[in-house]
Order: sequence, then structure tokens, then C-alpha cells
Amino acid sequence: MHPLHHPLFIQYIINFNFHEDYFECHEVGEEYWKSVAPKDKMHPLAGWIQMAVGMYHWRRSNFPGALRSFIRAKDKLSNAGAWTDGFDSAALSAQLAEAIEGVTARRDFTATKLPIISEELVQAVNRYMADNPSETLEPYFLMHKHRLRDRSSIINLREQKKRRKL
Repeated sequence: MHPLHHPLFIQYIINFNFHEDYFECHEVGEEYWKSVAPKDKMHPLAGWIQMAVGMYHWRRSNFPGALRSFIRAKDKLSNAGAWTDGFDSAALSAQLAEAIEGVTARRDFTATKLPIISEELVQAVNRYMADNPSETLEPYFLMHKHRLRDRSSIINLREQKKRRKL
């Protein structure tokens, strides 16, 4: 299987292009990254994650956070080989450059779609969406998802780690 046809990356694409749920892109991207290249912060999957994080920050008008994320993403996604196959590399690079320019100028957030050129990847996304229908989330929730989600499992894990250290 091509690495970009993995179900977690397909979910990343769907969340990015169809739901504009950049927080969820980060979540599924990180899960995939941990299974492929844990701790390799220079891996192209880290670039995809940072691109989504940049979009999330930009939407929330966190311009410094968005800028850092977009710059890191651009570096990791240029010449990324198989990790950008099926995408228009020039268009992807231009999107990141425009995002960097937009947040530097503190322009209003502009959603973009990942420039998929592989018909096989488009079909994989369409099949996944048909087999796994999902609902569209409210814009307010998408903007503030990190604050509004159920964090009990995260808090429990932190407490367990604290107890182990004692």
C-alpha cells in the first residue's frame, strides 16, 4: 500500500479538504506518524501535521503559532518523495507560501484544499467517505476544538504519570 493510502492519512485528507477540521488532522496524523516514524520530527508526516496545526492556529488568529507551523511544514514537505506523491507539489508549495504570506500580513483565515492529482487517491478518499459517513461540525466547535473536547483521558494519563514519578 502506498503510504498516503493508509486509512489514517485518508482521514487526514477528509478532515482537511471536506470538514476543515484541522485539529482532527493533527490527531490522526500524529497517530499515523507514531506508527511510522516515532520521534522523527523531520519526517514528512510531521510536515503534514504542522500544516494542519498552522491552519488551526491561523483560524484562531494565532499568527505566530501559524507562521512557525507553516514554515516547518514547508521545509518538511518540499522534496518529500513518496509522502507527497499524488499531490501537485508546486501547488502545495504555493499554498504553504501563500499561508506564510497571509499570516505574516495578519490577513483573515482562508481555508484551502490539498491539491490532490492522483485519481487513485481521490477514489480512495471517496470510498472511505462512502463507507464512513461523518457529520459536519459547527464552525465555533472547529475553531475551539482543543478547549471544547472531552479531555478526561488526557488528564487521567497525566495523573498516572505523576503517580509513577512519586
